[in-house]
Amino acid sequence: MNHGSLTLYVLCVVFVATVIRSALGFGEALVAVPLLALRIPLKTAAPLAVMVSITIAAVVVVQDWKKIHLRSAGWLLGSTLFGIPLGLMLLTDRHQEIIKLMLALVVIGFAVYSLSGIQAAGLRGENKFLAVSCGFVAGILGGAYGMNGPPLAVYGMARGWSPQHFRATLQGYFLPASLIGMAGYWWDGLWNTGVAHYYLIALPSTIPAIWLGRQVNHRLPLDNFRKFVFGGLILIGLVLAVQALRS
Repeated sequence: MNHGSLTLYVLCVVFVATVIRSALGFGEALVAVPLLALRIPLKTAAPLAVMVSITIAAVVVVQDWKKIHLRSAGWLLGSTLFGIPLGLMLLTDRHQEIIKLMLALVVIGFAVYSLSGIQAAGLRGENKFLAVSCGFVAGILGGAYGMNGPPLAVYGMARGWSPQHFRATLQGYFLPASLIGMAGYWWDGLWNTGVAHYYLIALPSTIPAIWLGRQVNHRLPLDNFRKFVFGGLILIGLVLAVQALRS
């Protein structure tokens, strides 16, 4: 793939991932990181996904800050700080085929869980143990793959949040968590000119993608949209798993 084709590929992946994040409130890294990892190194794909996450979260927080559950976001974020270093250790490991296989299993497992229709009983109040557990796992996945979302989605479903509060609270978490994650990438030398190059190229597409995601959310039944997204994630995870096993 030549330079122009690669640039167009990255642009398209970021656009689609941003639409999904805008429509569902999470999940862009589950799409962006696996697809980007098919064409660029994982050490570039993960920081790029985090930079896009910062952009989306900042826009949503400015618009919907009144709907954020600050206490829940605080517990999730605090425990995430302890998981990020472990995730960074996984990312800088030399055995990238094992990491890619782990990423595939995470994507497939979360997609199957979501498609199964299993829903945790709504919690009446704050569950600190569940919040800390989900936040810690989110930190590991965020540091390694830039994909904090799955554990946070499990927690949000358990709390029984409305779609509006679910989306806003996750962005209230993602904004500081992603900033911290990028600081970690910078410290490890992973925030480089290549990451900045692809981010600046993809940035103009994020604003219309955020708008389009809102339109999709309002026009299509959310359950059908989720099924479409998670079905695609299973296919992506299978492709990554085959790549990892062949390398």
